[in-house]
Amino acid sequence: MLFDLLLLLATSAHSELDDAELSLRIREGDKEAFEQFFHSTHQKLIAYLKSRGLSGDEAQDITQQAYLYIWEKREDIDPEKSLRSFLFRIGYTRMLNRFRDTKKFSSDDVEESTFAGSRETQPDSSAEHQDLKKHLQKAIRTLPEKRREVFELCFLQQLSYKEAAEVMEVTPKTIENHMLRAYKDIREKLKGFAD
Repeated sequence: MLFDLLLLLATSAHSELDDAELSLRIREGDKEAFEQFFHSTHQKLIAYLKSRGLSGDEAQDITQQAYLYIWEKREDIDPEKSLRSFLFRIGYTRMLNRFRDTKKFSSDDVEESTFAGSRETQPDSSAEHQDLKKHLQKAIRTLPEKRREVFELCFLQQLSYKEAAEVMEVTPKTIENHMLRAYKDIREKLKGFAD
């Protein structure tokens, strides 16, 4: 049941793009390729930034800046690297800069909307699912900061371990370790529901 709920909460619309080809086309100035990239990643980046404590307007602003930066620097795109992780890295860095500049970041500011994107697409019909979802959200919020960030990038935003590693500037093994611990912690906190 826990596994089913985790699958339910994961964003389901993950299109398999040929990242290298798409990156190459964008690097060459192909506006259609850029638009395709934008449509496949825009809402995911906004949801991620909002889950980290930014308001909707701030998330939208940073997201627009990230896409503008990619388009302006398109000649420097490396088709061998994930363009999606590059986008999230830009968003992540600008978010940290905004927190630093406004001295506003605290874990209490993180919105309860970690699952905003999946909530809209997967309505729950049973009270038991609602209760389980609340406990799951609480379990995720209690994860250590870095582990929660990794979980949100890999599970909610569906970045690969390699992409998340590029975003957070760590090794894929570090990401894997954080995910294993996150799953273990969440399972432990939800023991009563799995029965």
